[in-house]
Amino acid sequence: MPQRDDAVALDEHDPLAHFRDEFMASSSTAVYADGNSLGPPPRTATACVNALVDDWANALTGGWERWVDFPLEVGDRLGAACLGAAAGQVAVCDSTSVNLFKAVNAAIDGTDASRHELVVAIDEFPTDRYMLQSIASQRDLTYVMLDAKGIVDAVGASTAVVVLSAVNYRSGELLDVGAITERVNAAGAEVVWDLCHAVGVMPLELDAWGVRLAVGCTYKYLNAGPGAPAFVYVARADQQRLRQPLWGWFGQRDQFAMGLQYEPVPGIRSWLAGTPNIIGTALVDEGVAVIARAGIGAIREKSERLVAFATELARDVLVPRGWTVVTPGDAAGRGGHLAIARRDADAVCAALIARGLVIPDFRAPDVLRLGFSPLVTCYVDVYDAISSVATL
Repeated sequence: MPQRDDAVALDEHDPLAHFRDEFMASSSTAVYADGNSLGPPPRTATACVNALVDDWANALTGGWERWVDFPLEVGDRLGAACLGAAAGQVAVCDSTSVNLFKAVNAAIDGTDASRHELVVAIDEFPTDRYMLQSIASQRDLTYVMLDAKGIVDAVGASTAVVVLSAVNYRSGELLDVGAITERVNAAGAEVVWDLCHAVGVMPLELDAWGVRLAVGCTYKYLNAGPGAPAFVYVARADQQRLRQPLWGWFGQRDQFAMGLQYEPVPGIRSWLAGTPNIIGTALVDEGVAVIARAGIGAIREKSERLVAFATELARDVLVPRGWTVVTPGDAAGRGGHLAIARRDADAVCAALIARGLVIPDFRAPDVLRLGFSPLVTCYVDVYDAISSVATL
């Protein structure tokens, strides 16, 4: 069984260890193991916001000469650093839920009208299920929930759109995005990918995988802050074909002409709707810059090692105490967090937080999640977190 000295040695040889100093430290002494829910702020965040507020104060509306293209500029940098997306395919805007609404509706309209089923995994993140259910109700379509493992085989002539997460928010299971996309598209349906628990912690190759539509948030592994703007990816080849349903003035061809009729501007800009959150987008840019410096490949390597270390410890000290390791055992099949299950997981989670030991999170009905952010979490943190769980 690994010992704490082993964790110390791993930290001493960690090539990403110095990035920990690039983030603001919490005043809490508890191990933060919830980076897959909300990442900590980069140290540059305060200066970034202050500079932007100064710019706002001095330029006032003149600042829009610089800000009007900002959601697309940051989208390009996000695409290059994290998504495997060439320029002109990512917009930073709105929330994941709103972008999902846009993407699913566009996908429905992009398929044959005879297709009437919207399919989602039964254990998909709630907003994905609720949004799909809402759209099905609004458009008189059939809402279908299936086990994730059976979705691809179930796609047929009636399937219009499938919504899946690259990494499951509860179990941490990582799906084969490229293979699933190919099979769903070959069946004549569209798939919209939710990248919330994947972006910033592993390499994604959306262009190479043939993905057409994807959405995701920026406040987890991208560390952009609570409520930070989300992003939407639309493959260049499909931008003319897929038309999003929220027609706002930022997607209008001649935006400042204030015309009577809506005419979408060509390209990814048409996926903008209302005035974008510039301060929030600036913080996305700060988070992406740190990821770019570290390198998404190196981040994934450390993430795999952290989860492997946690899994080994969990099997040694937690399984004998009645816990079950939910996260897949194969590193290639899992994301950046460890999920363990026991009937009293909710009580354990509350006790860990109340005692100032660990800050994890709980997902009903019985899962305790330990989320490891590779640029912030060290191996000693993982050791101490598992050891603390073992005391309860």
